[in-house]
Amino acid sequence: MKRLQKTLQTRLRTAIVGCGKVAGTHALAYQELPNSELVAVCDISLERAQTFATSLRVNAYTDLAEMLSHEKVNVLSICTQHTQHPSAVEIAAAAGVHAISEKPLAIDLESCDRAIAAARGAGIKLGVISQRRWYEPVLRMKEAIDAGKLGKPVLAIVTMLGWREPAYYRSDPWRGTWAGEGGGVVVSQAPHYLDLMSWFMGPAVELHGYWDTYNHPGIEVDDTVIASVRFKSGGMGSIVLSNSQRPGLWGKIHIHGSSGASIGAETDSGSPFISGVTEKMDPPFNDIWTVPGEENNLEAWTREDRSRPWNVMTHYHKVQLADFLEAVLEDREPLVDAEAGRRVVELFTAVYRSQREHAPQKLPMSQ
Repeated sequence: MKRLQKTLQTRLRTAIVGCGKVAGTHALAYQELPNSELVAVCDISLERAQTFATSLRVNAYTDLAEMLSHEKVNVLSICTQHTQHPSAVEIAAAAGVHAISEKPLAIDLESCDRAIAAARGAGIKLGVISQRRWYEPVLRMKEAIDAGKLGKPVLAIVTMLGWREPAYYRSDPWRGTWAGEGGGVVVSQAPHYLDLMSWFMGPAVELHGYWDTYNHPGIEVDDTVIASVRFKSGGMGSIVLSNSQRPGLWGKIHIHGSSGASIGAETDSGSPFISGVTEKMDPPFNDIWTVPGEENNLEAWTREDRSRPWNVMTHYHKVQLADFLEAVLEDREPLVDAEAGRRVVELFTAVYRSQREHAPQKLPMSQ
C-alpha cells in the first residue's frame, strides 16, 4: 500500500461506517480536526445513512467497499454493532484504508485475529477506541507508574458499579444478546477499564472469573462480573463489574505499589455514559494519591479537572482520533493499537471460559 507522506498530504479523507449513537461523536471530531475531511458515511439502513449524511453534508452509502473505493477514503471509523467490527476491518484492509474501531475490536479471538492479520497484511494502521487513556487523571497515574513513584505496581483494583435501563437494551435489537453483542457488561462497558488495567500493569498470565445476570431479566448476557487476575510482572488484579446499581455509582481504577504508595481515578461518576444519549457527565478526577510528597495534590488537581471547558463525552474521542490521524501521517503505531484491543478481547473471553470450564484460564490465549 502506498503510504501517505505528511509533507504531501496533511488532510486525510475520513469516513464512518455505522450511523448509530456513537457515530455522531466521531463525525463531530472529524469535522473539527484540521487534518481531516469527512467525506461519507455508510449504514446498512439507507434511511439512517441518508439522514445522518444530510445532517453532515456528506455522501451516504449502504455498501462499505463501494464507499471506500468511490470516495478514496484514507481513514475509516467503525461504529457498527460489535459483531461487525472485524468484517469492516477486513473490507478496509482490502481497500488499503486505515481503520479505527469502536470497542471491542471483536467479540471472539478468532475474528479478532483475522482482523489483525488482514490489517497487517495490507500494511494499514488499526486502532481501537479507548479514549479514557487521555483523561488527565489517568495520564497522571500512567506518568507516576512510569516514573517509578509506586515502586513496582503490584495490585490493580477495577470497580465499575453502573446501571443500564431496560430501554437501553431495547434501543437496538442486538443489545443484550450473545449473537448480536457478544456479551454483557464485560464486553460493552468494561473494555475501557480492562484496557487501562493492562496499560498500567502489563500483560496478564492467568484469570479466574464468574458472571451472572441479576436484575435484567430481558437480556441473555451478563450484568455482573467478578474476576481475579495474575500479571506477568507478578502483580495481581481484582475486577468487579456491574450494570445492576440504580442509580449508577462509579467507575474507578486504583493501582497500589510495592513502595506502599497508592494512586487512583474515578473515571466515571455514576454509570459510564452512552454516546449520543447521555446529556451530562461529570469530569474524571483522581480520588486516591499517596505518593510521598504529593499527598496534598488532590485538591488542586480536582479544581483543575472540574474547571476544564470541554465536554467529557466528545473531547477525548476527538483527542484519540487526532492521535490516530497523526499516526497515519507519521507512519507510527497509534497509542491504542490492535494488540491493545486484542488484550481486552482476551480478558473477557477468559471470563466466559473460566465460568464455563470452572477453572482459571492461562493467558495469552489461542483461539
